[in-house]
Parts: sequence; C-alpha cells; structure tokens
Amino acid sequence: MNVMRRILGILVMIAGILGLVLSLAGLVMVWVAKPTVTVYANTTVDTLNKSVITSQSIMKTTGQALGATIDSVDALSAMLSTTAATVEDTKPVFDEIDTIMSVTLPSTLKATTDSLYTAQEAAQVLESTIQSLDTFRFLLSDVPLVGDLVGQTGESYAPEKPLADSLGELAVNLEGLPDTFVEMSTNLSTTDDNLGSIQDNLITMSDSVGLISSSLSEYEGMIVQSQSSMDDLTSILKNIQANLATILNGVAIVLTLFFTWLLVAQIVILSQGWELYQGTADHMGGEDK
Repeated sequence: MNVMRRILGILVMIAGILGLVLSLAGLVMVWVAKPTVTVYANTTVDTLNKSVITSQSIMKTTGQALGATIDSVDALSAMLSTTAATVEDTKPVFDEIDTIMSVTLPSTLKATTDSLYTAQEAAQVLESTIQSLDTFRFLLSDVPLVGDLVGQTGESYAPEKPLADSLGELAVNLEGLPDTFVEMSTNLSTTDDNLGSIQDNLITMSDSVGLISSSLSEYEGMIVQSQSSMDDLTSILKNIQANLATILNGVAIVLTLFFTWLLVAQIVILSQGWELYQGTADHMGGEDK
C-alpha cells in the first residue's frame, strides 16, 4: 500500500511539475509574443483596411460607369420609342399617298386622256372647218366685187403640227401613266407594311433596352449597398486599429491571470503529490489509523 501511495504521489508531483513548467512558459510567452502579435495584428488590420479602401474605389468607379451606362441605355430606349412613334405618324402619310397614286391619279389621268381624245376629235373637225373656210375665202377673193367685200385673205392656217396630232400624242403619252402610278402604289404598300414591321421591332427593342436599364439600376443599387457595408467595415477596422493596443493588453492580462491561476493550481497539485508521497495527506492519514 505504501509503495502504491508513493508511486501515485510521484505521478502527481510529475503532473504538478509539468503544469508548473507549462504555466511559467505560458506566462513568459504571453509577454514575449505580445510585441510580435501586436505588429502582426497591426499589419493584418492595415492590409485589410487598404483592401477595403481599394474595393471601395473600384465600386465607386463601377457605380459611376453603371450610372453613365444607365443614362446611355435610357437615352437609347427613348430614341427607339420616339423613332417608333415617328414611323407610326409616317404611316398615314404613306396611306394617303398610296390612295392618291392608286385611285385618284389614275382616275384623273384616265379622265384627262378621254378628254384629250375628245378634244382631238373636235380639233380635227375644227381644223377641217378652218381649212374649208380658208379655201372658201380664197375662192371668194377672186370673184369681182365680192372679193372687195371679203377683203384680202390673210395667211392660211397651216401649222407645222396639227393641234389634233399634238392632242393625240399627249393622250397616248398619258395612257401609260395610270399603270405606272398603280405599280408605284403597290411598292408604297409594301413599304408601308415594312414600316409596320420596323415599328414593331423598334417597340420590342425599346422594351428590351428598358429591361436592361432596370437590371442595371438594380445592380447600381446593390453597389450602393455594398459601398455602405464597406464604409461600416472600414469604421470597424479603424476602431480595432485604434484600440488594438488596449485589446491586446487586455488579452495579455487575461491570459496572465489564467496562467497565474494555473501556476497556483499546479503548486497545490505538487504539494498534494508530495504529501501523498510522504504519507501525510489527510485521506491517507485516516486509512493508516
């Protein structure tokens, strides 16, 4: 029993000695490592602070670029909408021109052509009558006494191109114009349809650009929120850096108190092991009696 007690006492004293060594090493390390930890902590906080400031600068630049992009996209959307409205306002003009060229002009030209042909026939009769009158006057001018009453005949009616021929040529030239205007009207109708497609595409593009602008605005809001978070983080880091010495001193004091308490506890354990080894411990003394 005494041998076991002495072995147990030795083991307890060894544990106490190890605890003493560890406690003393802890106390020494707390104050030896404190300057190095202070430098490292300052360097780390300073690096983090610089990284945050750099990120803030990047976010600011990105926010400005996004703002300019949003303005450009909004201007593009407005321009597309205005162009679509202009195309819509232009379509009635094309419809009116189409009506004029497909209906009004052809009917007018046809009526004019018919009138020219009628005038040609009347001109032929008129020219024939004039030529007959000239012949009749020429014959009367040779009759005695009657010729004095009729007077001298003037220049005979003999134009280089008869009026009837001129009217006929003009009518022939006008005959092909209605078909030409109808063909032009068909092309205008195709253009009108194309304008409708262009208008729809412009409206679709304007809506799409508007959605892009909305998405960019959301990103801009997220960047603003991130900048606010970065500002808060910068304030926290500055406060930590300003109070770093106090914080580390407090931690060192707490660790010092802990290792001191641990040192005292090891002394108690060591004394208990010594008493156990000597056989003077209270619980062991009770058993000997």
